[in-house]
Amino acid sequence: MKNKVLIAPSILSADFAAVGAAVEKLEKCGADMIHCDIMDGSFVPRITFGSQMVAAVKRHTSLPLDVHLMVVNPAAKIADFAEAGAGYITVHAEACGENLAQTLKAIRAAGVKCGAVISPDTPLSAAAPALELCDMFLVMSVYPGLGGQKFIERTLAKAEEAKNEVVRRGLSCLIEIDGGVTEENAGRIAGAGVDVLVAGNTVFRAADMAATIAALRGRK
Repeated sequence: MKNKVLIAPSILSADFAAVGAAVEKLEKCGADMIHCDIMDGSFVPRITFGSQMVAAVKRHTSLPLDVHLMVVNPAAKIADFAEAGAGYITVHAEACGENLAQTLKAIRAAGVKCGAVISPDTPLSAAAPALELCDMFLVMSVYPGLGGQKFIERTLAKAEEAKNEVVRRGLSCLIEIDGGVTEENAGRIAGAGVDVLVAGNTVFRAADMAATIAALRGRK
């Protein structure tokens, strides 16, 4: 049976002056989650927004907020984003190092679903031991920090490897991919076993947002 694909549009591609309206439109157009990219200017060069923006977004939607922390010392930010209404908090294995499992447990303890993230050049082995602790496992298919990059093809094999590991261990962890997702490659990505597609420019630049979300999910 084909897995049900969930669509998590990234508000990194929205007009920041009208994020509330953008989020409301995403929900009406069939999105399953709202992806919030948090960048601190240190772990990645760019700065986006913080927990106050996430709290503001939460007031405009009933959808789960998928909060992706691209920050140094993510453990120190957990309480703020949990209080802001995050449904998921995902943290980079590269930022957590040996503290990845401890950080994931802290997210769970805060009442939020948790996930690990690996960048394109990071092997699955860097985070695979923590899969049992994850509700979601995010494979970056572009380099973190900038929107609008092209999909890095070699990351798809890593996502498929992660899915196979989840199945082998009998886990319920979702596999997510983020970066360069388009209508043209979404079917291939889902075919590799990916459960959640993050798409920014593809959704926000669409003439018909609802039709694009449906196409990404595989329903025209």
